[in-house]
Amino acid sequence: MLTNKGKYGLKAMVHLAGMQPGQPALVSDIAAANDIPKKFLDAILGDLRNAGLLHSKKGRGGGYVLAKPAHEIMVGQIIRILDGPLAPLACASPNYYRRCEDCVDESTCATRLMMVEVRNAIARILDHRSLAEMRTLAHLDEVPMYHI
Repeated sequence: MLTNKGKYGLKAMVHLAGMQPGQPALVSDIAAANDIPKKFLDAILGDLRNAGLLHSKKGRGGGYVLAKPAHEIMVGQIIRILDGPLAPLACASPNYYRRCEDCVDESTCATRLMMVEVRNAIARILDHRSLAEMRTLAHLDEVPMYHI
C-alpha cells in the first residue's frame, strides 16, 4: 500500500514536472498547491534529492527542479525511494528478498506465489509509466484501463 510519504512525493513530483524546465519551485508553494504538510514535504524532497531525482538551490530564486526530464523518471523509481520495495511481502521481492520465518516450502506457499504475481503486476505498470505520463493522466477524461 502506498504511504502518505509516497503519495505526497508523487504529488510533488507531478507538480515539479509541470514547471518550465529549469524553473525552481519553492517547498512552500508545492505544499500549499497540493495540501501537503510543509515540514513533511521538506523531508520527502530531501530524500528525492539524495536519490538524484531532484536538484535544489538555496537562497533567492532557489527551490527544487527535476534532475532529469519527466519522461525519464519512472513512477516505480519514486515509490521505491520513498516507500521501499513494491512487493507486499519481503519473500516476494526480487531486490529485498527475505524468507518468512514461518514458511515451510516457498515453492508451494500459495501466499508467496500470489504476492509475487501482485508485485509483478504492480511493477509492470509503475516501472513502465513515467512522471510525464502520470502528469498527462490528470488531464484526461478517462483513466486508461490496464489489461494484465
